[in-house]
Amino acid sequence: MNQKGRKRRWFLLLPVLLAIILVVVGLGWKNATLRKLARTGPLIVFVSILPQKYFVERVGGRRGKVAVLGGPGQNPVSFEPLPKQMAALAEADLFFRIGVPFETALIDRIQELNPGLNMVDTREGIPLRPIEGAHQHEAPERRRNAQEPESVERNEMMDPHIWLDPLLVKIQAETICRALVALDPINQAFYEENLRLFQAELDQLDRELAATFRAAQVEKIMVYHPAWGYLTDRYDLEQIPIEVEGKEPGPQQLAQVIERAKQEGIRVIFVQSQFDTRTAESVARAVDGKVLTLDPLAEDYLTNLRQIAQTIARGF
Repeated sequence: MNQKGRKRRWFLLLPVLLAIILVVVGLGWKNATLRKLARTGPLIVFVSILPQKYFVERVGGRRGKVAVLGGPGQNPVSFEPLPKQMAALAEADLFFRIGVPFETALIDRIQELNPGLNMVDTREGIPLRPIEGAHQHEAPERRRNAQEPESVERNEMMDPHIWLDPLLVKIQAETICRALVALDPINQAFYEENLRLFQAELDQLDRELAATFRAAQVEKIMVYHPAWGYLTDRYDLEQIPIEVEGKEPGPQQLAQVIERAKQEGIRVIFVQSQFDTRTAESVARAVDGKVLTLDPLAEDYLTNLRQIAQTIARGF
């Protein structure tokens, strides 16, 4: 066959080859799409702390199987995951970050184990605040601009306890819903209805907490660890922390805390079971007061927030 004939043959075969390529690519896309749409088992979801598990289960219902890295009694500052948890993460579909300290050390390891893992930051759209007791030269504004999501990576001293404000949880629930829908779009209506019901309960919780604090005339609370800034901001309270930059106060700082408590007429010190309570007990003895325990990490979120508000109110 001469050169002209060979060229003519390739010219005739070219449309056939292109058609085959398009069919193969199309079938691959179609099969991938069908697999995504026809997902039969639940999504495997990891979260960092127990309240997040509650949020995901409220939105995801039976469509999500949720595992928690930091379980009951774990300190989210110093927590280290077990090898079996890291192995399970390698098989997960979704990981919802929230900004607690132990996440920072884990992100690279998680991405190495599961490069295809969908990692979603639930701080998206949340106006972050500086944490009390941090460096005094931190940004003076109480809330960061919600339109600057990159700020959550720039400043590690921002307060991570965003789950302690029910109205901010509404935003987190929307983020969770979007992520679930993206992976399981055939069940979009299911997720969105669950979101609507959950957000209505959060609105009711917000009204109850406001009424509880207002009736008790709560203005200032002294706490060991400054976990409650979003809660106190929401309900026009002030938290006074004992802890300084994440550490036990020194003798001079402790004396200042005790003097402040006396000046403010504070007789109740609020602590968390995840932290050593001895310093708080020393302050309570010095002001002839008492120590009460609050748990910001309990799983049953709505019940726990009501109990927290009632415990704080009883202290007044």
